[in-house]
Order: sequence, then C-alpha cells, then structure tokens
Amino acid sequence: MKPFVIALSATLLMGTAALSQDTPAPEDAKVYFVNLADGDTVTSPVTIIFGLENMGVAPAGTEKENTGHHHLLLNRPPLGEGEEGAEELEYGLPADDNHIHFGGGQTQVTLDLPAGQHTMQLVMGDLNHVPHATPVTSDVITITVE
Repeated sequence: MKPFVIALSATLLMGTAALSQDTPAPEDAKVYFVNLADGDTVTSPVTIIFGLENMGVAPAGTEKENTGHHHLLLNRPPLGEGEEGAEELEYGLPADDNHIHFGGGQTQVTLDLPAGQHTMQLVMGDLNHVPHATPVTSDVITITVE
C-alpha cells in the first residue's frame, strides 16, 4: 500500500508542477491602477480601483480562456524578484498581508493603511492564483498616506 501512496503523491506533485504557469494571457493584456499614480499622497482609508484591458475578470477556480483575477502586492518587492518571487511565478501567490487576493472577481478595495509610504503592484492570477505564462502586472507604484 505504501508504494502506491508514494507513487500517487509523486504523480500529483509532478502534475501540479507541470501545470504551473501554463495559462496563457493575451499578448496585449494590461492591468493598472485606475485612480492612483506613482507619487500620490492620499488619506486612509484608501480606495484602490483596478483597471484591466484586453482580458476578462473571472473568480478563482473559473477555467475560462483569457480571464484571471486580481492580486494586490503590498509593501513587497515586484513580482518575480528574489527567491520568494521565483516561487510565486511557478507555484502561485501566497495569501497574507502582502499578497491580497481578489478571488471573487472584485475590481476594487478600500484599505485602512497606516501613515507612511506604501508600494503596490497589481498581478493577474489564473484560476489557481498562479501568474499567467507571460505575467500580467502593473507598474509598481509608491503612494504616501498622510
């Protein structure tokens, strides 16, 4: 029985790795901040509106061509930088205070942010929270909360 379980586990793990980052996105897809720009000064709470061109939004778990859902990277390096960033590209984005998921298909959020500078980047994820084969990301912006 143990060899079967080991073989099944290995097969599932290899299958997951093989599926990682294989969801295509349209070449001209673009995600951006609608109401914030690099260098803006704002007050808390901060409403952040997500813009998306040339692809659609679908809730996590929805397998539909040319769609994805939003993730907000907050106060962390840009997607793909460093050891953690390489894992995000292959296995998906974690869910924590620095990686905010919008798996319900949401296109905006209001956050209570403390005073100071905050960096933000939008990233589209596929049905499994994995960035697309060619990641669809916004520029990183820095805002100041007064």
